[in-house]
Amino acid sequence: MAPPETSSRLPSCDAYFDAIQSKKKLPYSLQECLTSAFAGIPVSSFPEVPGGKVIEVPGDTPIVEAVKILSEHNIMTAPVIRNTDGESSTDWRDRYLGIIDYAAVILWVLENVELTSIALSASSATTAGVGEGASGPIGAAALGATGSAAVSGLTIAVGAAVGGDVAIEKGTGKDSLSTDQHLGDNFYKVLREEPFGSTTVKSIMESYRWSPFLPVGLESSMLIVMLLLSKYRLRSIPVVESGKSHVKNFITQTAVVRGLQQCGGRDWFDCIAAYSLSDLGLPFMSSEEVISIKGDDLVLEAFKRMKENHIGGLPVIQGPRRKIIGSINIRDIRVLLLKPDLLTNFGHLTVMDFLKNLESVAEQPVTCSPNASLGSVIDRLASKSVQRIYVVEEESEIVGVITLRDVISCFIFEPRYVIDKYFGCALKELQSR
Repeated sequence: MAPPETSSRLPSCDAYFDAIQSKKKLPYSLQECLTSAFAGIPVSSFPEVPGGKVIEVPGDTPIVEAVKILSEHNIMTAPVIRNTDGESSTDWRDRYLGIIDYAAVILWVLENVELTSIALSASSATTAGVGEGASGPIGAAALGATGSAAVSGLTIAVGAAVGGDVAIEKGTGKDSLSTDQHLGDNFYKVLREEPFGSTTVKSIMESYRWSPFLPVGLESSMLIVMLLLSKYRLRSIPVVESGKSHVKNFITQTAVVRGLQQCGGRDWFDCIAAYSLSDLGLPFMSSEEVISIKGDDLVLEAFKRMKENHIGGLPVIQGPRRKIIGSINIRDIRVLLLKPDLLTNFGHLTVMDFLKNLESVAEQPVTCSPNASLGSVIDRLASKSVQRIYVVEEESEIVGVITLRDVISCFIFEPRYVIDKYFGCALKELQSR
């Protein structure tokens, strides 16, 4: 017996999820039980973000100050609010403009790398003639918009690939910036010059579309959350409470996979965790489909490749057998701000030279064998705080990649019309991404 037919929606999402369901060798009765169980778990039961308080960025904040807020609170993502005065509405749509993402903002600033490098050398973006400002294509990726601000047009999804650590109280995210790290003075000088200096978070959000700011209610089910985080490619889900305008919680892919890891010892989890990757059809992406980068390629090309393919990381390979020798993540772009000398020479920096400046360079890429169990993969993803694990054969030849999205997809299927029932017309926003 096959899983129920799904309703017709976004082709790329459907193709991905259909491929997963066709490859899984789990008994359908088990899949049905799990899907039904997650449908019965309310979002309100999911743990709150560490610290319990969501950091927000006012829409009229200049870009330079927004970057400072994210840096000082050690976070990668934060919701953007319309204003902070005279609040009376109880509807989140009236309060939130969307989401700002740390790495995507930096990509926007570095859109014209050659000119930005000159600007850094001269400590003046004006002298260098940086002129695109908020109109550049990466500017659209820097911010997420909602409602009328979600203008159709640009469909870059860098931010969707970036999103991970969310807006929580200072010092709680492992992947966040350390509290004793500070951005280079030269970079701040660039942000204070035109066209960056007069650019506010709101001005970009009103001009461009990014990923939808699509919250769920406390009464929604974890099945909805898991579908949005897997099939529909969202990286984090805001949680709102009926009758209140503030975001109460964020649920990320990372948090869900860590939650699954903590289910170890329960019969249903141990049963699935014992399955080998091949039994689950993993990796879903073949070796030919894995997008990679070579060590002697420019690091700029690596970040561009991530942006163009809507992914958050690349394996660094060498030789005809595609031996993996490292990995680069879109979040690593933050290193450029901490080391101004790298930023100045960004246009000529190779991937390997860049990796040598990462704190984690001593660590090997997170890998597993094709015969590994799902449980061991979940353990490594959770314990290493990474978003993907590379599947390698002998001599580190890469044969596939498994992402957090893939792992979540293993535990569920989509009952017919379940998303339509909960979100209705909100799906149009997902489909137009």
